[in-house]
Parts: sequence; C-alpha cells; structure tokens
Amino acid sequence: MLVFQHNNLKATEWVGIRRELASALKKVDDELAKSGNEDFIGRATKVQVVQTGIFASALKVVEFWDPNFDEESSNNRSASAHGLSKKAFRTAQNKKLQHGLEPLLSGPLAVLTIPAVSPQHLKAAISILAPSAPDFPAPKRKANPGYHEPAVQNGIQKLMLLGARVEGKVFDLEGVKWVGAIQGGLDGLRGQLVAMLQGAAAGITTTLEAASKSLYLTVEGRRGMLEEEEKGSSGSKSEA
Repeated sequence: MLVFQHNNLKATEWVGIRRELASALKKVDDELAKSGNEDFIGRATKVQVVQTGIFASALKVVEFWDPNFDEESSNNRSASAHGLSKKAFRTAQNKKLQHGLEPLLSGPLAVLTIPAVSPQHLKAAISILAPSAPDFPAPKRKANPGYHEPAVQNGIQKLMLLGARVEGKVFDLEGVKWVGAIQGGLDGLRGQLVAMLQGAAAGITTTLEAASKSLYLTVEGRRGMLEEEEKGSSGSKSEA
C-alpha cells in the first residue's frame, strides 16, 4: 500500500491517471504471464482517495482489533463482533497503539493498494504516479503520448509519494524505491539470497580446509622436531 498526498485533483485528472496506471500495470501482467505467472496483480491494483480520519481509524481496527469470530459469536451475531462495534471503536481510539503510518496520515490522501508484493508492479506504478530518473523514468512521449496529456501531467504534479507499507512494515520514500528497484522481482531477490548463501557456504568450506591444512602442517612440524630431538639425545648417550 502506497500513501500519496494530493492537492485537490480534478475528476478529469483522476480519470487520466487511472487510465495510464491501468495500462502500465497491464503491460507488467502480460510480461509476467509469458513466464507462467498468471496472478494478474495489476488488475486488482487500485488508487483511491480516502478520508484521512476514517482511514486512520480503520487502520487501527484492522491492525489491532481481534473480533474472535468463533462459532458461538457468529451464530448469536454478537454486537461486539463487527468492525463498527464499541470494542472496535475503543481500539481505534487507543493512542498507545501505533501502526507506523501515523506521521503520514495528515492532509488529503490517496492510497494505491496492490494485493500482493510485486516489485515489478510497484516500479510500474511509481513510474506513472511519482516518476524519478534514472530508476523510475516516466514514459516517453513517443511511446506513450496519452501520459503527456495536460490533464494527466497536471494531476501527476499534484501527487506526492509519502511512503508505503509492505508486508506489515512501513517504508519511507527511499525504502519504497528500494523495493521497486529489486531486479527480477521476488524471484530475483530469492536468487540473490541463494547466491549469498552459496557464497557464504563456500567461504566457510574454504576456511575450514585452510584451518585443517594449517593444523596438519603444525602437527607434522612438531612431530619432526620431536623426532630430531629424540635422535640427538640417543646419539649423545651412545657416545658417552
């Protein structure tokens, strides 16, 4: 989930932005489908304007309130087992509970929700909504003239990326760009981790081999010294 601050975008500007965003995400879906990934995350990705106060309360309810939907409560339809109950309200009013997005929840906000972690889709979304060279360049006019329409460009200038929440963790602007810049998406990240683990294992093996060789040479050298000393002492005794 990406959090943006907006400056009263017009309806025509939102229409153009959503159109270009959907087009960019569809291209990512099509590319991933060629490699067998048919999740089509881009289809379920939405950008929406939210009421800041209601959104902040809803975040606390989702994060900290446990409705305990057991069989008994669902059958009796208990008044305390839904998101608008008094218990949920008290949870939202508890200022001691922090979800990490509090500093961002001020002013007019819009959120981009992506149903699953996908660096490829995140990169495409940032390139449309908050482009920045060289990692997240905006589409060129020749390749995508619709993106450079006045309504779209005016709307983009009124959007400011504040941060994001990925897998329950809050990221600032630089953190969001780091996630979006992961080469090859999650598969690429897994490949990097495997390579790191293999490199670490090879390093440990080399270290152990070097240590064993050093120990062997030390023991052999010491044994040779003892043999020389023993020969020297036996020779002196025979001369006496």
